[in-house]
Amino acid sequence: MRNDAEINNILFDQNPENRDAEIVPKVEKLSPCINVSCEEEKPQYTYGPSDFDILKVVGKGGYGKVMLVRKNTGPDKDNLYAMKIIEKRLLLRNEKDALQTRNERNILSIIKHPFIVELIYAFQTDQKLYLVLEFVQGGDLFSFLVRKHILNELQTRFYICELIMALEFLHLNNIIYRDLKPENILIMSSGHIKLTDFGMAKQIIGNKQSRTICGTIEYMAPEVITRSGHDHSADWWSLGIVMYDMLAGRVLTLP
Repeated sequence: MRNDAEINNILFDQNPENRDAEIVPKVEKLSPCINVSCEEEKPQYTYGPSDFDILKVVGKGGYGKVMLVRKNTGPDKDNLYAMKIIEKRLLLRNEKDALQTRNERNILSIIKHPFIVELIYAFQTDQKLYLVLEFVQGGDLFSFLVRKHILNELQTRFYICELIMALEFLHLNNIIYRDLKPENILIMSSGHIKLTDFGMAKQIIGNKQSRTICGTIEYMAPEVITRSGHDHSADWWSLGIVMYDMLAGRVLTLP
């Protein structure tokens, strides 16, 4: 079992010795894309948990909670964010999960796209890791489908087009998302979508393929399930299942 110093290295440093073959901790510089947010680089400040007021719990997972928080200092004072709080002691039990957490942090710290959730801050204490993300008020597509059951063709086309733009941006920059499902698609109050949860994402360079089984079984491409080797095309399979889910009100079941 790893100690705290070792888990910190896995999550926050760039030492090649700590890299897992299936988790690439650093994303290469992004290629130009018409949909990329080209904001000026933000001033560097040191922030911690005390800079945020916790308002309520908005989600729970195996390694911690997601809280709605309000910033109480700095130029973005009073802004609302979603803070993912991860217990280090729980990550110590599984190195792969620790590497996936670092993977999510490193990918989100670089990519900027209007249909992908933005990582605003990342910091840690002795016991916990904190990822502060933009807060998306509309909930997720899964909850929306539970209420609506099915979407009409116009609604489906709208959401699928935005997902295509997000996935094309990731693929342009050699990133496979690998966990597309309604629970990971957030809906903003404006009606647009945001793709979230990049723990399963992976950078693939050139014609290389991955043979890791990852994602949610109902949305996995056959080549992921059979471990025959998959690339970015696995995301398009998952997108097709999501589209069927929207139109039919249920996940496609294959024989």
